[in-house]
Amino acid sequence: MSLAFDEYGRPFIVIREQDRKKRTKGLEAHKANILAARTVANLMRTSLGPKGMDKMLVSPDGDVIVTNDGATILDKMEVEHQTARLLVELSNSQDNEIGDGTTGVVVLAGALLEQAQKLLDKGIHPLKIADGFEKACDIAVLRINDIQEEVNIEKHDHEFLKKCAITALGSKVVSKCQDLMADIAVKAVLAVADLERRDVNFDHIKIIAKTGGSLEDTSFVTGIILDKDFSHPQMEKEVKDAKVLILTCPFEPPKPKTKHGLEIKSAADYEKLYKMEQDYFTDMVQKVKASGANLVLCQWGFDDEANHLLMHHKLPAVRWVGGVEIELLAMATGARIVPRFEEITPEKLGRAGCVKEISFGTSNDKVILIEECSKTKAVTILIRGGSKTICDEARRCLHDALCVVRNMIKNNNVVGGGGATELACSIAVGKEADKIKGVEQYAVRAFADALEEIPLALAENSGYNPIEYLSKIKKEQNSEGNPFIGVDALNKGTTNMMEQGVVESAASKRNQLELATQVVKMILKIDDVIAPADYE
Repeated sequence: MSLAFDEYGRPFIVIREQDRKKRTKGLEAHKANILAARTVANLMRTSLGPKGMDKMLVSPDGDVIVTNDGATILDKMEVEHQTARLLVELSNSQDNEIGDGTTGVVVLAGALLEQAQKLLDKGIHPLKIADGFEKACDIAVLRINDIQEEVNIEKHDHEFLKKCAITALGSKVVSKCQDLMADIAVKAVLAVADLERRDVNFDHIKIIAKTGGSLEDTSFVTGIILDKDFSHPQMEKEVKDAKVLILTCPFEPPKPKTKHGLEIKSAADYEKLYKMEQDYFTDMVQKVKASGANLVLCQWGFDDEANHLLMHHKLPAVRWVGGVEIELLAMATGARIVPRFEEITPEKLGRAGCVKEISFGTSNDKVILIEECSKTKAVTILIRGGSKTICDEARRCLHDALCVVRNMIKNNNVVGGGGATELACSIAVGKEADKIKGVEQYAVRAFADALEEIPLALAENSGYNPIEYLSKIKKEQNSEGNPFIGVDALNKGTTNMMEQGVVESAASKRNQLELATQVVKMILKIDDVIAPADYE
């Protein structure tokens, strides 16, 4: 604490809180940051590949998530260290941009940081390491552009799309029925894709998970499924040639906007009030009937009286439909969302070929299926599973598969999976390192060593002797010049990933390399950490 004076000579007290801060500078800061980030990356290493292990995440509330999806693991972990949180953001960025490869990109970043640590110990300046990594990344990206192969995604009934989806699903809980899941993912994406523009609108793909049954019972529906049932048990369970009215106003009398009370002193007053309420409900139902609608979907609830009147007038209705579903239904059926009963007109109705309520399971769970929508080919995937945990993981797996298929439609260039691409890039970067003069060649060579971490981890997780297996496939790649030779994680007897059908999007690999390099560069440039004293 010290005394200071303002411009008028008045004294005021300055409280210096610098002594309450923990400050790390220089090489010590670099090492602390690298250690924190590597700890997170090493945790993800065992989840890589088709034989990777799952992680069980238990929340403070006791909720349990079992998954090996990198983005989910890092998102649910309570990572306090701010440098380690950069890897969480790295995984989220890969997930948002590509949808797959979230574990691989974190493992790669961890390997780069491990190599950077060795170079720092040798006395090489962090900026020289960062520049060398950037040069090496450019070399690796050029190598991917050279080895990528353009495939005809429509050939053999979209067989390549299915192979890419199977590769994405290979390491997941749903791997036992990956053919079915891959087939569903391909059907869903192709149903809503604009192949001329190479565009896929994920808003038209809805995923619903219902506990019960087995994963093999998962089905693909051309239409929209609402996890609801009709508001009255005696309403019709099937509506053909549906004229859909979508309401965002409640089926109930208007509430007075003032604070005045209403006194009812006699039975006549009560009867008058009751008749007024009845007139409101009758008027609402008549407006709906007059528009020609034969199905009502409402975002809010119904009064019991309104529900009875709707049933009496043979108007099937669904209440408490969520806002996202409302928008999806409006897009799919061509309906206009109606905010007030006074605005109901025949022009604002949507069209659907068939709307029906279906039930399954001994608990009589019900869903509403809306098929043959007039405007768009909205589709739904209904996931079944033995427990909520399995259903949630299947949903995450399918999201990854859908993203992979979408990426292939946007850019149909493929490279080898199973660590083949990283190994090919490592060999190319290692050769270029000898041509670079100065200290940066050490960083470039370290980048090549870091790229080998992916096939090394895959071999280790598959039960092979990692060093021995890596040297074997590296020798094969060098002698045959085939960049599609990788780790035979599925024990199919061949290391040629193209023959195995283990292929990945070239755009995804490029994105992984560039994102990992950017984050590592950022971590290497942090040389001063000022944080609260209790910061771990």
